[in-house]
Amino acid sequence: MSQHRTGLTLGKFAPLHAGHQYMIETAIKEMDEVIVVIYDCPETTDIPLRVRSNWIRTLYPQVQVIEAWDGSNEIGDTPEIKRMHEAYILQKLEGRKITHFYSSEFYGEHMSAALGAVNRQIDPDRNTFPVSGTQVRGNPFDNRKFLSPAVYKDLITKVVFLGAPSTGKSTLTAYMAKQMHTGWMMEYGREYWEKHQVDRRLSLEQLEEIAEGHLEREELLMREARDVLFVDTNAITTYMFSHYYHGTATPRLTQLAVDAASRYELVFVCDTDIPYADTWDRSGEVQRFVFQKQIIADLKMRQIPYFLLQGTLEKRAEQVSKILKTYHKYHSLSECLMMQAGSGGRE
Repeated sequence: MSQHRTGLTLGKFAPLHAGHQYMIETAIKEMDEVIVVIYDCPETTDIPLRVRSNWIRTLYPQVQVIEAWDGSNEIGDTPEIKRMHEAYILQKLEGRKITHFYSSEFYGEHMSAALGAVNRQIDPDRNTFPVSGTQVRGNPFDNRKFLSPAVYKDLITKVVFLGAPSTGKSTLTAYMAKQMHTGWMMEYGREYWEKHQVDRRLSLEQLEEIAEGHLEREELLMREARDVLFVDTNAITTYMFSHYYHGTATPRLTQLAVDAASRYELVFVCDTDIPYADTWDRSGEVQRFVFQKQIIADLKMRQIPYFLLQGTLEKRAEQVSKILKTYHKYHSLSECLMMQAGSGGRE
């Protein structure tokens, strides 16, 4: 009877890149069972451990992931540091037998010896995938070819602009994207409405299709975004239009609106302090004011922090840029909010 082969690898995966994936995929091909230990490393990356471990769980559901929240962050080639890491891993494994230890680092030799396992080195010279975590952290955009879309999207800050019709959302979204050399998601609902409306109306199911289509395009655009993706409206707006025209929304659209509440790191509301563009596809300036009140009330009800943008395009863009300079993904909004408190820019 052949021996049950269990492979182990470990690391920070900050972020998970093609080199890491090559090692994990090699282990999956060669082993009956694969275990990945992933360390918390706040000194290296702001990306939370749970986010990084979920990348592996999503891409490789057959792999067992162990989150090392209490693992040491001390690294080095001294006997003391080696013994410390060996003892920690043995304790985490709780007696499970490891037959092969996978790595591309110097610690493969001493860790495999401590485990009584084969030292399986994978691409130690980085010839197959010339990439490192340090390299990716320094410039995610230029190294995105080494990143799975599931990983890269978690490195992008998603910024959404909300507001009633004719409040300058589309103009500002495109302007900010050009300023920051990144992509932007146009309002899919307008495009869909122009193609499918009958007597200026859409059905409940069509409004759901708008939210679904918007989300699909947004996911694709994130793959090519540089640091930030600017988005013109979201599913919450579509949900509100559904209630305005039909008094209800489909269960799926309702859920998409709920999901949208936590999807975007920064939410900006464009105010009604600019002239109203009375085009054929809009419902009038009175309705603009009503819808604006409803949008703000909905944000407050969902407890979504937001920034109110007023003034010219340039002034609005300046405020957005200022906030983005102080904001870091996976940090709290508190620093941004404190900086804005004195200006009256937050509602």
